[in-house]
Amino acid sequence: MDNQDLQELVKMISVKYFNLEFKHTAYFNNRLRTTGGRYLLASGNIEINPKQYVDYGIDEIISIIKHELCHYHLHQQGKGYRHSDENFKQLLKKVEGPRFCKPLKKTSFRNRKIQKYVCTECERLYSRKRKINTQKYRCGVCYGILKFVETVEIK
Repeated sequence: MDNQDLQELVKMISVKYFNLEFKHTAYFNNRLRTTGGRYLLASGNIEINPKQYVDYGIDEIISIIKHELCHYHLHQQGKGYRHSDENFKQLLKKVEGPRFCKPLKKTSFRNRKIQKYVCTECERLYSRKRKINTQKYRCGVCYGILKFVETVEIK
């Protein structure tokens, strides 16, 4: 499935379930990490996570499209389009759309690294995701000088 197929699918679902035309663009976005899709308020476009299609197939894509079209059509009509709005909840129930998409299967987004530091006075060990400036920051217990120990890669 490519972006053109997705666009046609979104238009078809919009007419079938909402009786309204989808006038914007729907496309796959590979950069989406934690969500199945999103409706962009500024442009009116819908982005879909292609990993959902790979992991779960067309049925999950259809359910995500229904969810995002609820946001789309309510926003276009000037009604409550947020998850907490009653209009959104009612429309989602009417079209049998999911409140949340299925979680993505465990994939390594990137190798994670942890920086390890030790206090030169009390020998307390610190682990951080990001590097810290040892000239600027000190030990939180004794105010001693921190020394970089190693970078550990977690897979």
